[in-house]
Amino acid sequence: MNATAQGPGPGAAPVRRLTVLYDAECSLCTFLRDWLRRQPQLVPLELVPAGSEEARRRHPGLDHGRTLDEITVVGDAGQVYQGPAAWVVTLWALREHRPLAHRLSTPSGARLARGAVLAAAKWRGARRHRGRQGGAQWGGRVYRRADGWAYDPDGGWTHAAPGCADGGCAPDRVPGRGR
Repeated sequence: MNATAQGPGPGAAPVRRLTVLYDAECSLCTFLRDWLRRQPQLVPLELVPAGSEEARRRHPGLDHGRTLDEITVVGDAGQVYQGPAAWVVTLWALREHRPLAHRLSTPSGARLARGAVLAAAKWRGARRHRGRQGGAQWGGRVYRRADGWAYDPDGGWTHAAPGCADGGCAPDRVPGRGR
């Protein structure tokens, strides 16, 4: 099921709605979620955080741990798409990107889609790995490091000393940076 679709075979009911499960803690994933919301849709997309109670309620048979590792799209007739197939079916649902989805569904297009998915996975994995190893971790707009430093695009670099997590101390600023 890695880069394929599973579910009803040919001749099954048409897809009338797709649920896109995305990692709500991943800045790339939330950026793409927001982009998808702005796109004209031929097939309605429901965007649900992967691993959430809502996702578990809607799709109890899925491996929800795996849905946090790669994009998963579920069709209204039970089809499950993961990896490149999930991206292709998501593009297929969008009015302006359906022709691209058809091109990506060819053998040469599938190689391109797979490369894009692998690049995104590598980017996400590097962020996740750094976070687990005590280094930098990207989790949305604010870039946080395990040593207490954080970068907010609106406010610059700040440092919260150990024991200041409750907001009881004023954060330090990097000399020459921030506002």
